[in-house]
Amino acid sequence: MTTAETRVGFGFGSNLGDKPANIRRAVALLEERGIARLDAVSRLYRTPPWGDVDQGDFANACALGWTRLSPYELLAAVKTIEADMGRTPTRRWGPRLIDVDILFLGDHTMDDPELTLPHKELFSRAFVLKPLAEIGPDLTLDGASVARAAAEAAAEGIGIWEEKSTDAR
Repeated sequence: MTTAETRVGFGFGSNLGDKPANIRRAVALLEERGIARLDAVSRLYRTPPWGDVDQGDFANACALGWTRLSPYELLAAVKTIEADMGRTPTRRWGPRLIDVDILFLGDHTMDDPELTLPHKELFSRAFVLKPLAEIGPDLTLDGASVARAAAEAAAEGIGIWEEKSTDAR
């Protein structure tokens, strides 16, 4: 564990079970376990599936905060949250109970099979850019404005999650 806090961004996704509750639980676990101190969490977004489109809509959200963990400590911590919540292996881009992505960690840049920072798909995914721009309108990663990328991203079918009595149990 490092001593200084580093700015961190997370992306969350769920398309199984109570999707909003899954995301709220993952967000809570980041703080309860001392993984990150969050200072901004986006609204929930309803998004169509991406990659493998033969599945239900996703709930997506992003969070910004601070962590003292190194990149690999942070990766292990979010993977533990996913496993503890019941995520099981599935096909690539397939349905999932919870997905917690590290979008960026300070100015760390790395590209290896286990972890790429900033997240290698961040700027090609409107379902990440929209909620991230909501809470980090001035955020710039690798010299690119998140807000500008979100404004230019194809966002068909992406909207704010309107919770109904059947969505929130």
